[in-house]
Amino acid sequence: MRKGILSTAAVGVLLAGGLTACGSDTGTGTGDTPTPKIGVILPDSASSDRWETADRRFLQEAFESAGVDYTIQNAQGDKAAFQTIADQMITDGATVLMIVNLDSGTGKAVLDKAQQQGVATIDYDRLTLGGSAEYYVSFDNEAVGTLQGEGLVKCLTDAGVENPTIATLNGSQTDNNATLFKAGYDGVLETKYSAGEYTKGPDQWVPDWDNTQAATIFEQMLTETGGKIDGVLAANDGLGNAAISVLKRNQLNGTVPVTGQDATPQGLQNILAGDQCMTVYKAIKAEAEAAAELAIGLANGERKEVAQTVTDPETNREVPSVLLTPQAIYKDNVADVVNDGYVTAEELCTGDFAALCAEAGIS
Repeated sequence: MRKGILSTAAVGVLLAGGLTACGSDTGTGTGDTPTPKIGVILPDSASSDRWETADRRFLQEAFESAGVDYTIQNAQGDKAAFQTIADQMITDGATVLMIVNLDSGTGKAVLDKAQQQGVATIDYDRLTLGGSAEYYVSFDNEAVGTLQGEGLVKCLTDAGVENPTIATLNGSQTDNNATLFKAGYDGVLETKYSAGEYTKGPDQWVPDWDNTQAATIFEQMLTETGGKIDGVLAANDGLGNAAISVLKRNQLNGTVPVTGQDATPQGLQNILAGDQCMTVYKAIKAEAEAAAELAIGLANGERKEVAQTVTDPETNREVPSVLLTPQAIYKDNVADVVNDGYVTAEELCTGDFAALCAEAGIS
């Protein structure tokens, strides 16, 4: 599904100079040339902390550094609100629209309408299947899943667990990224299942990445298996924490390896406490800066070259893309996330976690 060399240097994150600031209330420039204005729609703040604590912050820093007019709004998981926000951004003079779709159907409708209005578009983090975005900026999401699968195998091997039964909490089935994550970790785990080394247990999608539903689903999984779950492939830290909350109620936390993704403070704290075995860190700052550079270029009539493409499986269209490289995080390298500036020691090393941080070399 992807072509080209995976590299964080596929698009330089240094923003082009020479951009002038525009007043936030200005919709058009002189003559027929519209004033550059970028609109960004984030998906929610419930499925993962990253959207508000990381993506918004890094995108804002990039736009402000370049002096470009912008607005960032969050649809809070509401598809109708998502479309309303997009309509308002276009009405208010957005010349570039960057979206993280809630599902491909809603995303496609927004992208197509923007295209009809002459507004350039970018898919940020999630590819809109059947969409029309000029660029797609994300991570190698199948590689994310592979790291999760390999991480669970490592944790089970380190714990000496034989013939473990694996439960899987996938993300939302309407999110193409969740499909790619699953392709990655299934590629690792199916080899173990086929060899008879692992037993495949319950495997379910979690609607809308909803953590509350994930806890209910995992409780049912534990009941259905009579408590015989030895490892949990959770597609992100929120789903992982939902499983951990159930394991805690059953005095099983710390004995059943759980995976994650996003390197959230909560996920990292779970790793330091021994309740989660790993997460996948994605350098959101680099992703945001790459997307911002492309957006600023489009806003100023420039179409920057990128080194990769991704094939839209619905249309076979080759979408110019930037795919960054993810990193597996275990207890012994949690400090990498802090050292990269994604999470601060102050927010991670609170209360009882202060001593655990010290043990992990975080100060």
